[in-house]
Amino acid sequence: MTHAQQLLSLLARTSFRLGEFKLSSGGTSDYYIDCRTTTLHAEGGRLTGHAILELLEANGIEAEAVGGMTLGADPIVSNVATASAWRAISRAGAPLLHGFLVRKAEKAHGTGRRIEGFCREGAPVVIVDDVCTTGASTIAAIEAAREAGMKITAVVCIVEREEANGRPAVEAVAQGAPFLRLFTAVQVRAEHVAQLAKN
Repeated sequence: MTHAQQLLSLLARTSFRLGEFKLSSGGTSDYYIDCRTTTLHAEGGRLTGHAILELLEANGIEAEAVGGMTLGADPIVSNVATASAWRAISRAGAPLLHGFLVRKAEKAHGTGRRIEGFCREGAPVVIVDDVCTTGASTIAAIEAAREAGMKITAVVCIVEREEANGRPAVEAVAQGAPFLRLFTAVQVRAEHVAQLAKN
């Protein structure tokens, strides 16, 4: 199984729930996906990092760093950066991807920065997020990275809910940078149902 296939299995088992849920967008849904239970899982974190690196490689995306809006992107960013370091050890010449996190607001103390970690004007970067519904947090991260002078080369989410306004809104703000996903919510749901049927 590929890293992505293993990650899908783990997501379906640990992050997917059926029921009645209120979403951050204000709407309701008969399912909920909390990717953090997987991205903060020891094996789930490892799989997340490698699956995203492989997705970027398959799509010819080059970058110096990955980053996103705290809190959902935090474990994704760390896992991708760490996976890139492991790759650099095992594959000579494999690029290192550093990480950065976007605060919801600038710090009121210290340096007053909104972006923590890697931040270099003109650098090509990838924005990552766990679940894309309306795309609001993804868009906020894109805008913050762009305001800092960084160039967006791709946007990646682990799970796309395929809501009517999500992807189009993100793509409009990304200004030509490709929107990539590891999975759709339909795929995660199908894997969850298949696992229930086996038990």
